[in-house]
Amino acid sequence: MRRSAGLLLHRRGPGGELQVLLGHMGGPFYTRRDAGAWTVPKGEYDPAEPAWEAARREFEEELGLPPPEGEAVPLGEVRQAGGKVVTVWAVEADLDPAAVLPGTFTMEWPPRSGRTAEFPELDRVAWFALDAAREVIVKAQAAFLDRLTEHSH
Repeated sequence: MRRSAGLLLHRRGPGGELQVLLGHMGGPFYTRRDAGAWTVPKGEYDPAEPAWEAARREFEEELGLPPPEGEAVPLGEVRQAGGKVVTVWAVEADLDPAAVLPGTFTMEWPPRSGRTAEFPELDRVAWFALDAAREVIVKAQAAFLDRLTEHSH
């Protein structure tokens, strides 16, 4: 079973509304998609590595920035459609999306061409109000938004 861990940053917007930081998945499959193409910054890890350490490491790999300090609230785990289990912690912090230097991955592109191309793990990072986040986040990960809402009341 594949496992991923990540950090869901959250802050209060100018009107006091809760906002979350999501990343748009990079690579050719998501270029023109919005709905279901945004994710909590996360990545896969080996079962020998503690999930919390993996979440912090993956945050830095995906965004090119050190993970923020602050109280980490466990939001539990969800199983995504492909079977991957994702574990997430919420951390209250602000971050300027313009400061992000995304990590990259390499894949064969176009398919069966024998050529490889490099793509950003996340091609955009943005703050979303919760309602807007629910419209674009990977379906299973919406549970993390609900759990964050329960915790922040």
